[in-house]
Amino acid sequence: MARNELRPLIKLRSTAGTGHTYVTRKNRRNNPDRLTLRKYDPIVRKHVLYREGR
Repeated sequence: MARNELRPLIKLRSTAGTGHTYVTRKNRRNNPDRLTLRKYDPIVRKHVLYREGR
């Protein structure tokens, strides 16, 4: 049985260049483009932009 492909797992990678990632799910029907969120990067100890990686 396949996982639900409407809500796939995605990796959010930090744009600060630290290599830190978050893993979450997204709804492809509501957000077909790449997701960008401001989240906390514990390595630089700031909120930075995280982008969806492929």
